[in-house]
Amino acid sequence: MLALIAAATIVAAVIQRVTGLAFVLVLIGPIVLAYGPVEGVTIAVFLAVIASLFAVPSAWRDVDWPRTLWLLGAGLAAAPLGALTAAALPETALLFLIGAMGVLALSAQHLGAVARHVRGRPGAIGAGLIAGFMHASSGLSGPALASFALGDDWSQRRFAASAQVIFLGYGVASVPLRGLPAIAPLELTVLATCTAAGILLGAVAARRVPLPLARRAMLLCAWAGTLVMLGRATASLLT
Repeated sequence: MLALIAAATIVAAVIQRVTGLAFVLVLIGPIVLAYGPVEGVTIAVFLAVIASLFAVPSAWRDVDWPRTLWLLGAGLAAAPLGALTAAALPETALLFLIGAMGVLALSAQHLGAVARHVRGRPGAIGAGLIAGFMHASSGLSGPALASFALGDDWSQRRFAASAQVIFLGYGVASVPLRGLPAIAPLELTVLATCTAAGILLGAVAARRVPLPLARRAMLLCAWAGTLVMLGRATASLLT
């Protein structure tokens, strides 16, 4: 099982480096199925911090600080509520919540007409509040940020760079709220190493793999994990 999760972590990190998004979105299904909805998300949020730490240096020069700070500030304000919600829900309800957020995240690309109204400072605050809540509760903050980027005509290069700083800030806030992963130190070390290795491999892949192909791979992995997770939640509800 650890080998499978390690492989999923590498794939998620490579996709994160190539596309700028989707580390937790790709990883959430396998890691929640392996460790449960509470511990799985806690591990994913912790690993996302490592992914961002390795991605930020190469992205730093392109960060759009005015937009980044509004999104980051609003998200940090909402993070405690997200962590509290995740802690208060029973396991089956939490599985459904994470699965629903996964479906919403994967469907965000079809909400272009709505996203076009999410712009300016009010849009940044609203998107940041949603993203911060989702990051602390499920790790799935990317879609809310992407919707704001679409509505505010944010260039892909500047957005992808800024997102790494935002993810890092959300993660640094969410880890203390959720606590450190409770898995064996050796397992956590293996997964952390795979995350770092995936980001480094992604830097090479970004020069060779077409962005549309990386996005298709991301969608395939994320939909598979989300649907299996919802299936597990449904089975748990029926038994």
